[in-house]
Amino acid sequence: MIEDAISYDKAENQQIFYESAVAFGKFQQMLSDYPAETLHETISGFHDTKARYQVFEKALEEDSCDRAKEVAAEIAFFKKRKELSKVLGEMQKKGELPLRVTHNDTKLNNIMIDKKTGKGICIIDLDTVMPGLAVNDFGDAIRFGASTAAEDERDLSKVRCDLQLFERYVQGFLEGCAGKLTENEIAMLPMGAKVMTYECGMRFFTDYLQGDVYFKIYREKQNLDRARTQIQLVRDMEQKWSQMEQIVQRYKNSK
Repeated sequence: MIEDAISYDKAENQQIFYESAVAFGKFQQMLSDYPAETLHETISGFHDTKARYQVFEKALEEDSCDRAKEVAAEIAFFKKRKELSKVLGEMQKKGELPLRVTHNDTKLNNIMIDKKTGKGICIIDLDTVMPGLAVNDFGDAIRFGASTAAEDERDLSKVRCDLQLFERYVQGFLEGCAGKLTENEIAMLPMGAKVMTYECGMRFFTDYLQGDVYFKIYREKQNLDRARTQIQLVRDMEQKWSQMEQIVQRYKNSK
């Protein structure tokens, strides 16, 4: 029980999002010397995007629910960006991105915020703490928290990556990390956001192709709608890519 604290399902203002970023950054700072490779992998291959792509291809080939014929545009989207499934994993294998202790569920509602001060008190929901990449933790937070719409929004005109929220998160995350990230990690923060959004969209889409067997749904085609919001977010990030990189460069000295 954490007294006088609250969690938020959505960033009611930029300051709340910033405070969550500081908290997750501090998580990286505090555990930067911990030997991540000694941790148990709670969910094997959780952010192995290359393996996730292979599962997508298998689901598409099997097409067990005869749904592929109606979603050609979505299939083309994921296939066209196949290289996204490899980029971070290959950098990690080459030693260009270090293995870190990662939270792997960096949504805003996993930070307890002090009711009086508005500051982050602690991180909760630690069951998925395991070895991973810091850029993935950053990226998943952006995917969920900087989106202007619900994860299953059907009106895609409402879906975009809010650059003001992105900037505040970059600022807070780098401040919290306090110099513990490498130059490569900092440079790849935008890529982390894009890859995590691509991966999550692909997981929703794969589940839709397989008959909605993993993610709970409460209405027909909800997983397809979830996939489409992630597709729209990736497209929006691609349009704003140079701005996202410039924002990271602007705050990298706060590391």
